[in-house]
Amino acid sequence: MPKPGEIKPRWYLVDASQEVLGRAATRIARILQGKDRPTWTPHVDTGGYVVVINAEKIRATGKKEQDKIYQWYTGWHSGRKERTLAEMRERSPEQIIRLAVRRMLPKSRLGRRMLAKLKVYAGTEHPHGAQSPEPLSLGGRSAR
Repeated sequence: MPKPGEIKPRWYLVDASQEVLGRAATRIARILQGKDRPTWTPHVDTGGYVVVINAEKIRATGKKEQDKIYQWYTGWHSGRKERTLAEMRERSPEQIIRLAVRRMLPKSRLGRRMLAKLKVYAGTEHPHGAQSPEPLSLGGRSAR
């Protein structure tokens, strides 16, 4: 069994332009958990780091642009807030990918540690060039 100090994490670079949101999020969640490695262990963080660029260009299939609603509660009376996917894309496109991946990770301290290894950027620039992330293709089809 791998110990927490023995695992050397890898860095991956994912270009989210023309990727489908749910399919990209499942692949990213598997990498963050370390399930793509033969040394995967459920109680040890064996995953790698994932840098996602072009988050504003991620695709949603069907009518999800208008129909998918993100909601949260402020804690105040009548404090339920809602935003559609189109509004989220305008305000914070990074949150679309971060929320999709977060909901696929374990709901524990380990899951929060895994989510901290996800770096999402709206444009093509990112400050992680020194780690030399290797490009990763998620297997998505190009736009038709």
